Amino acid sequence: MVTSKPRAIPIAMVIFFLGYYCRTFTCSNSYIPTLPNDTNAPSCIFISLTPTLGTWLFFWLFLAMISSSTPAIEGRPPSQSQPQPDSSYSLDSCNSNTWRPNSIGSRSPKQPGIDFRSEHEVENVDSRQDDFPDSQLTGFSNAQERRIRQKVDFRLCTIAGILCSLNLLDSNVLSSAAVTSMPSDLGLDQGNRFSVSIFIFTVASIVFQLPSTIAVRTFGPRIWFSFITFSFGIITLSTGFVKDWKQMMALRVLLGATSSSIYPGLSYLISCWYPRREHQVRFAFMQSGEVIILATGSLVNYGLEQRNGGAGLEGWRWMFIVQGLCTCVLGIATYWWIVDFPENSHKSFWFLTPEEADIASRRIEKDRGDLIAQKFSLMAVVVHARDFKVWVFACLFFMQNVVSTALAYFVPIILEDGLGYSPNQAIILSAPPYYYAVVPVILSSLVADRFRIRGPIITFNALCMITGFAVLGFTENSRARYFGVFLSTGAYVANWAALSAYQANNVVGQWKRVFTAAVCTMFNGAGGIAGSYIVRNVEAPRYTTAVWVSIGSHIMMILLVGVLTLYFYFRNSRAARTNGAVERTAGFRYTY
Repeated sequence: MVTSKPRAIPIAMVIFFLGYYCRTFTCSNSYIPTLPNDTNAPSCIFISLTPTLGTWLFFWLFLAMISSSTPAIEGRPPSQSQPQPDSSYSLDSCNSNTWRPNSIGSRSPKQPGIDFRSEHEVENVDSRQDDFPDSQLTGFSNAQERRIRQKVDFRLCTIAGILCSLNLLDSNVLSSAAVTSMPSDLGLDQGNRFSVSIFIFTVASIVFQLPSTIAVRTFGPRIWFSFITFSFGIITLSTGFVKDWKQMMALRVLLGATSSSIYPGLSYLISCWYPRREHQVRFAFMQSGEVIILATGSLVNYGLEQRNGGAGLEGWRWMFIVQGLCTCVLGIATYWWIVDFPENSHKSFWFLTPEEADIASRRIEKDRGDLIAQKFSLMAVVVHARDFKVWVFACLFFMQNVVSTALAYFVPIILEDGLGYSPNQAIILSAPPYYYAVVPVILSSLVADRFRIRGPIITFNALCMITGFAVLGFTENSRARYFGVFLSTGAYVANWAALSAYQANNVVGQWKRVFTAAVCTMFNGAGGIAGSYIVRNVEAPRYTTAVWVSIGSHIMMILLVGVLTLYFYFRNSRAARTNGAVERTAGFRYTY
């Protein structure tokens, strides 16, 4: 890789300037694609992305050059033996609320918690930790660990599902308000103002994704999530009183910024609390709560629209006001409801006993050895951009979310044009596919965690998505197409949990988890933007481009998962054959 840097740098520069040149002269006359029915939009978007791709490549190479030594890795160093029940932890006998692990973090005389050796120097790994039950290494019973899991599930997964629904509820409210008098009331019906109001929300969210996710670790989940949730509620509430489109635009930017760390931050927090073999079911719990609230929100919006004129306010204003008030209350409750990180669980309100906190921390340390975070520095975070796996995970999220806009378009068209329902009836009947999605996401995640597989589940869901879109695009019967909506929506939601577990299972280190979660969510947002351009109104009601791009993106997803699976298999096999380590962490093995 070192020998390719001198050649790769000028290649990156050529890509950048060539892309910028093409963007400037091909997308001439200040052309900015904004509408789904714009026939030139896809090509111009692709050309516009080339400078970005060149910049990312140049940035990657820059990081590789300035990091002359092997990056510091959080996790159990290869020379450290597996944790023993009698010496890994102890409770402070003087103060039960100030327990701390005795040995976690004491891994290197140079800097605690960091292994500075390169992978080819790693030897003498005794055995794979996942091959042993928790009780064998921690010294506690399975019944105690089951009770702890139930407590964490109730306190963390519930609030995570509710908070993650905020982003989708916002888009849901905006789309519901779009068919009311809001565009004409605020002047959003002129030009591309409404499209821009959606676009800038996503852009602001992408820009603030990484710093906001870092803030979760820096300030703590209780403070940070309660703060951004309450702020989100205040801004949403204020949207109900805006007077023109300029005020709406400003609030959309603030909404994007405050919502930026919700999904990556909660995904990161969940991955910190559970061993890898339990991840996907917990992400499924989070996704289930999210889609249930989303589906219910559609019905609530329908009811609020019927209050049009109540208290002198239009119906669309009531949508924002009610959601904003509910979110503010939720933000206050979040401070006491959500839990802190495992090593700081004693700071959580009415949560685990000191003994239970001890068990929870041992489970994480035994699983991957990265309980204690390395001291924050910018390089400790961005150095992980060198890992190609991070970008493959991010591309998977990009391709996953390309189909989101297509699904949103198909449901009302099938219900209104195909089955003859009124617009109000279509709003109500848009909810059942999301309620149904809870079934496949839970079932597939139970299977995935039971057999400790990730790639086959993602592949199966992708195949279901391909089948669903084929039914949507190539059949004449409207009821069959509505079945395709169910199939596609179920696979779409199920793969969220599968992809989240896939990336969380195969990275080690607190800051690497932060970086990976943030980058994946950034690419997910970019996928949503790209997806808005594949739905072309001139192709209604079939939307051939949207169908084929959605199918193609999931074929690519299957191919990428296959490549990663082969890589993980050979890396695990080499580690087992040479008695070495993976991710520079003793006992760690990739999950695929």
